[in-house]
Amino acid sequence: MVDMMDGMMGMGWWMALWGVVGLAVLVLVVLGAVWLARNLGDGRDRSRVDGAEQEVRQLYAAGQIDRDEYLRRLDDLRNR
Repeated sequence: MVDMMDGMMGMGWWMALWGVVGLAVLVLVVLGAVWLARNLGDGRDRSRVDGAEQEVRQLYAAGQIDRDEYLRRLDDLRNR
């Protein structure tokens, strides 16, 4: 009788352990999906802003705009 109870208690611990492992995997999958969704969304918009910032940098480097105008345009682009 004691051996049977020890076996059942051992099984209970294994089941609890697998439940925790399953929960951890589920949390990792959800976090991975959130991370992926955020990075995919930012990638498209960010490349367009980077191109516009590059144009502003080129204007500033060529002397076509002054420092104040350069900073104002960068601020406008980054805070859209």
